[in-house]
Amino acid sequence: MSKAEHKDTHKLDEVMLAMDVVDTLRHEAGLLERDLSAPEREQQLIARLREIYTAQGIDVPDQILREGVKAMDDHRFAYTPQKRGFFSNAYIHRGRWGKPLLVLLGIVGMTWAVNFAAFEMPKKAKAKKAERALTVELPNALKDARDAGLALAKTNDIKARINALYADGIAAAKSGDYADTKNIETSLLGLNTTLRQSYNVRIVSRPRELSAVIRGADDNPDVDNYYLIVEAIDANGKALTLSIQSEENQKFIRIKKWGVRVPRVEFERVRRDKMDDQIIQNAIIGKKSRGTLDVNYSIRTSGGQIVEW
Repeated sequence: MSKAEHKDTHKLDEVMLAMDVVDTLRHEAGLLERDLSAPEREQQLIARLREIYTAQGIDVPDQILREGVKAMDDHRFAYTPQKRGFFSNAYIHRGRWGKPLLVLLGIVGMTWAVNFAAFEMPKKAKAKKAERALTVELPNALKDARDAGLALAKTNDIKARINALYADGIAAAKSGDYADTKNIETSLLGLNTTLRQSYNVRIVSRPRELSAVIRGADDNPDVDNYYLIVEAIDANGKALTLSIQSEENQKFIRIKKWGVRVPRVEFERVRRDKMDDQIIQNAIIGKKSRGTLDVNYSIRTSGGQIVEW
């Protein structure tokens, strides 16, 4: 064995002896309590330790005994239990909070699942449906309506109007405005419905039904407006329901009879005709042809209409 190794071994032996001394002192609790207050505490402790080791047949140098006493005073070789932290306490007491936590997590999970199924999934489905409508369905519907309208239209003005509506609809779809796109599609479909229609505008001349009315002008009560009450009759003699805009409130209403504003001279002609035999001889005053939007009147009209009288 080399000198260095011998020195290290000797040092280790001294450390082990010092540790044993400290351990002996700790187990001699009565000795410690008695000697802690003695003025010559260290010497008494060393003497007591020497006595203990001699009784065991162990020869311990005084230097080691002094090192042991000093080590005890310095709390060397003493185990100090580590203070429990949050996680260690949580683990130790897991039996108390484990089940309640699992129940809470279950409730939270169930709440999330219900919320996802009841709200998030429908919301995502609705968003996906709207996206498909704006990118596929509505553009296709607009194109179909445009093509159908162009095939029906007989004038360039009507075709230009159809193309303008179609362009507005595509622009609205690209901007993500579902409501505006849908409204434009509805307008195109309504336009096509009007283009398909063909009918005569006939003055109502049935007994006990008004054929004409006089209304005071809203902007000037001293001025009277004259209206003929008319209806649209198709080729089969059936009265059609049309969407008519009232000049009084600018609102559209679907109705079978409406009033057409005419000059007083036309009003008087119809009045005299009906007073003669309760039958209007020249009751047809206009014609609307397929592929057109407006009625071609055979008498003078102002274009104003009413839906109530």
